[in-house]
Amino acid sequence: MPYWINIIVSLLSCAVAGVSGIWLVPYLHKIKFGQPIKTEDGPKWHAKKQGTPTMGGFMFIFSTLVCVVAGYCIYRWQCGIDMTEKSNINSALTVLSCVIFCLLFALLGFIDDYIKVAKKDNHGLTPKQKMILQFIFGGAFLASLYAFGDTSTVIDLSFVSFDIGILYYPIMITAIIYLTNAVNLTDGVDGLCGTVTFVSMLVFTVACAILKFNELSIFTMAVAGGCLGFLVWNLNPAKCFMGDTGSMFLGASVTAVGLILHKHLLLVLVSLVYILEALSVVIQVTYFKYTAKKHFKATGEKGQGKRIFKMTPIHHHFELSGFSEYKIVITFSLFGLVAGIIGILTIL
Repeated sequence: MPYWINIIVSLLSCAVAGVSGIWLVPYLHKIKFGQPIKTEDGPKWHAKKQGTPTMGGFMFIFSTLVCVVAGYCIYRWQCGIDMTEKSNINSALTVLSCVIFCLLFALLGFIDDYIKVAKKDNHGLTPKQKMILQFIFGGAFLASLYAFGDTSTVIDLSFVSFDIGILYYPIMITAIIYLTNAVNLTDGVDGLCGTVTFVSMLVFTVACAILKFNELSIFTMAVAGGCLGFLVWNLNPAKCFMGDTGSMFLGASVTAVGLILHKHLLLVLVSLVYILEALSVVIQVTYFKYTAKKHFKATGEKGQGKRIFKMTPIHHHFELSGFSEYKIVITFSLFGLVAGIIGILTIL
């Protein structure tokens, strides 16, 4: 596919997302859809961000939809794609299923945001409710990939591959749930989630070019451009947050692209920032409970657990260690870029 199509898609998506904020941000202010800040879950100085408009993820969601359609039309016109061939039909339907999957997760995030903001409930949906819906959406997405030709149950780690049969599907559903929530956890510093995902999508675009997933590269560049346009509003000091609406959409995007490419080591490396963010929480909670239980057995006193990190997710540890929000964004994005480049090397 001509590289200029992806460039046009990315630039158009960036423009649409950035310009849409001119209307969306004042509207969110008007209807008082401000982000509730729980200072017990982050540094105390984040309290000043209370009331910053949320659900800004609609900027890149809208731009992605518009630009995927526009990019695919240009691609068909320029390359003369024969839609009577089953392979071309399946490729188009696979991208469509990817978009629908991401929209379903965005809807889940929107419901969560709406409960938090409109209903004044800081907790939103319960973890059980989220898990059930994510399980259903993940299962439906994998079923669609199977229906459109991806029947492989092989785990591809580049240097080694192995077929795990029917176990592939529950493992991948678990990966979907973990990664989408990991991306959500990454959205705790101005500009962090958008920048890291921008890098991830650029890496995935290169992978699409190498593996000849032309239609999918239109989607990855649309998301990348949308993230870039959104950052105009989200870099510190943020004028708008993406909310769970946006972070769930981005989490689903990263996961869906990785599963469609069927290069699992690449997915792990591209998602390494997100994986470590979520893993830091798991390690912190596990160690705190273990040491608290140990202390209780020794002294009879409750609530005396120890922590490995100053605060989790791990970007808060760096923040409390003196890193500015800009420095965290740059550091994490460069780390993601290096991991992504290594991922590209594994598929060459």
